[in-house]
Amino acid sequence: YIKPQITHLLFIMASTASFRTLLRRAVLPVSAAATATAVSFQTKRRSPSQCDAPPPPPSSTSSSSFDAATAGTTSKVSIPPQNLSAGFQRDAEGDFHGLFPKRQLFQPKLSYPLWDDNWDGRKPASTGDKEVDRKKARELRKCGTTRHLILIRHGQYDETHKEDAKRILTPLGRQQAEMTGKRLAELMADVVAADEENGKTGTPIALKIVRVSDLSRAKETADIICKQLPSGMFERSEPDLDLNEGKPCHNVPGAPKASQGAIAKTDEQHARIEKAFQTYFYRADEPPPDQTKHQHEFEIIVGHANVIRYFTCRALQLPPEAWLRLCTFNCSLTYLTIRPTGSVSLRTLGDTGHLPYSHITFSGHHGYNW
Repeated sequence: YIKPQITHLLFIMASTASFRTLLRRAVLPVSAAATATAVSFQTKRRSPSQCDAPPPPPSSTSSSSFDAATAGTTSKVSIPPQNLSAGFQRDAEGDFHGLFPKRQLFQPKLSYPLWDDNWDGRKPASTGDKEVDRKKARELRKCGTTRHLILIRHGQYDETHKEDAKRILTPLGRQQAEMTGKRLAELMADVVAADEENGKTGTPIALKIVRVSDLSRAKETADIICKQLPSGMFERSEPDLDLNEGKPCHNVPGAPKASQGAIAKTDEQHARIEKAFQTYFYRADEPPPDQTKHQHEFEIIVGHANVIRYFTCRALQLPPEAWLRLCTFNCSLTYLTIRPTGSVSLRTLGDTGHLPYSHITFSGHHGYNW
């Protein structure tokens, strides 16, 4: 009596997505998993709204199959396929779910959510001995250099003009930039760590360079910020055209179908913005033999909302098409760290804690109630 009831229960449960997920993780015994998985394949139907490419034929070597859940006693999981490099696949044909050309879809080197530990091409070469490699990685974490990148969106600016020279900061935008400079000056002095009562004076932070795009609103913001920082303690780079605002890639969710203008703009601007990412995002060089303590170096990049959001998605190895889901207010701080081993962490995204509520804007919008 009990056995038929269990079989009936499996047939019902197999139609749910959560149960199929449990099967793929081999939660059930292999025999039960095989029975219910077969049912789920019979009941599954392909929706017309799925990708326009036909589904691949069943294969025992499919990279997404989990052998342990379907047909055997071994728990071997096949390795997902990988691209030679991350980026647009220019030879791709057709549309991506009818939204935009597949050639403009960013393809990771490894399938999401896997982490490409050589994303910047600077991973130390393997010695061929796993234990030696582990020891080298531990030593690198201990004595290497962590890069701190602080991305700052420009202050509020006059958007009524077309000419860049006239698109300068508003009086509020200049106040935002000044407050941001003061906040960064506190950070550089490490005043939070200072505690005179306990004999702690803080460790001044090594600001290496301040970078900026070539648009007027960003350059003016950088000028005001730098006036608040200790003079002679850091380098200022020449404005970089590659950091200018633009459309880094398509955004999902977005329009039901990308316009020809959006497609052309992506073709025109993606390569430039991706080049900027690869120029400024990388792990530090391996430390010299005499460097026995962990080091830190800071860089500031004053730029634009779209670029900062794209950089953030790329650095975290998230789909760049999600960039418009993020929000970076005027003169907000987006702070990422790159460890010497290549791991990346986002410490703040669009932080406006240094600004009073009356000074928080997103372009023409004030505060958060919009």
